[in-house]
Amino acid sequence: MQKVKILLIEDDELASELIYNFLLECDFDVTPLFTATDGIAHIRNKPVDIVILDLNLPDFNGFEVLKNIRHYSTVPIIVTSAYSETKSKLFAFKYGANDYMVKPIDLEELEARIWVQLSKTTQIETLKKELFRKKEETIYFNDTALDLTSIEFEILSILLENANKVVRREDLVSRLSSISSNRSLDNHIKNIRKKIGDNGNKPKYIKTEYGVGYSLKV
Repeated sequence: MQKVKILLIEDDELASELIYNFLLECDFDVTPLFTATDGIAHIRNKPVDIVILDLNLPDFNGFEVLKNIRHYSTVPIIVTSAYSETKSKLFAFKYGANDYMVKPIDLEELEARIWVQLSKTTQIETLKKELFRKKEETIYFNDTALDLTSIEFEILSILLENANKVVRREDLVSRLSSISSNRSLDNHIKNIRKKIGDNGNKPKYIKTEYGVGYSLKV
């Protein structure tokens, strides 16, 4: 399952740790960096979905980072800053910021603003909707916990691990000690489909690859 990739550029170690840990709990893929130089290099070499950028950085200021990024990327950028003056906000927006939060920031509000920015990008506008998410011993669909039996949980977990790939029936049966036949597996798949509202005749999520196995489309 694809996770939202967030680049956090924040030189204050305590602030960085607080934001990083919170966003991890929200199931984001977060990369924390502490300098403008490292942040720019990261964006040039690795795709990210959104950037959280502090204006006060040790090597050069966040306005320069904004201008640099905007030369080659339209990635959403949320600026965080201790500066609450209108002038700072206007400069940030002028140089390409999508949003501006004054420190100390509210972490739950930050998450909400992240989703607002992501909803504006066509490539991941449905990422939070109609999606499977696994956290500890629970699998969520459309942000609702699924009521699965233990074997259904195991099956769906394997399909999630191999999202958008075909998993052979034989491989599923061999990994699940409580399933003894392909017919038994097919029945469990049928029950999972019912619980996620997937049409068995024209499934949208759990696809049957006839003669081979199943694939989970995300």
